[in-house]
Amino acid sequence: MRAAFSRELANAAARDERVLLLTGDHGYALFDEFRKACPGQYINAGVAEQNMVGVAAGLAKAGFRPVVYGLSAFVPVRVLEQIKIDVCYEQLPVTFIGDGAGLVYSTLGASHQSFEDIACLRPIPHIDILSPGDAGEMAAAMNFALGHDAPVYLRMGKADLGNVHRQPPVLRRGELLQLRRGRHAVGLVATGSMLKTALAIADEIDASVWSAPWIKPLDEQALAAAVGRCKALVSLEEHSVAAGLGSALLEALSLTHPLPLLRIGIGQRFSSTCGSHAHALREHGLDLASVRERVLPFAARWSAA
Repeated sequence: MRAAFSRELANAAARDERVLLLTGDHGYALFDEFRKACPGQYINAGVAEQNMVGVAAGLAKAGFRPVVYGLSAFVPVRVLEQIKIDVCYEQLPVTFIGDGAGLVYSTLGASHQSFEDIACLRPIPHIDILSPGDAGEMAAAMNFALGHDAPVYLRMGKADLGNVHRQPPVLRRGELLQLRRGRHAVGLVATGSMLKTALAIADEIDASVWSAPWIKPLDEQALAAAVGRCKALVSLEEHSVAAGLGSALLEALSLTHPLPLLRIGIGQRFSSTCGSHAHALREHGLDLASVRERVLPFAARWSAA
């Protein structure tokens, strides 16, 4: 997925000299192709992320299309005020890339784990939030972001778990992508790294599965039409259950098509131990076995209702 991001960015910069990449002293190997092809469009702003966002805002006002890259613990969390005032208030076409979202920097502890980035940005006006789950969704998300005349945050998990789409997907702003058709008692809506987990569990309970590459906005009418035959939903995300995908689904459906929804994500706690990404998922109950223990009884209840 990171390779797809780097490739799409390099291709866009080669086509359009207004596309600039700003990085806070990160991603050297990731951007080897970009720096070789477009050295004049690469800016290392150093360990000064807040200043980097201000620079990007100024460049956008001058007609450029800046892409601001950083670890999601820093972009957007460290630079939230600058995103809000410098970019979103002005509705500038700046694309923010938050790499290493969720628990993938598990060995570095709570300072580098990012499970609040979506929650921080959702209340801020004028910014789209995307959370692609594989290389195909990433490529489509990049194409949207670089052609959108407003701020975009693109959430990227560093751990690449493989593709879920057989063909390159077509993203429609605010809509879900159906990955599996099953019985419609229970539907699973997953984003990012949790797509593979959702598909594995859906095979056991014959549930429908949707990918949510768009967290904000959600098209309420399209969402209700997609899940309209379900009796209940499960959301899965490598993000806090507070103000993430699950919360967005509840809010979007609450007035027109309310459904019981089991939210699976990170609870109100920090990691207490360090280890691999798989270890961190187990600690927070996001590994396949832990998710199965929660989803199967919920699905059985609503399948029998």
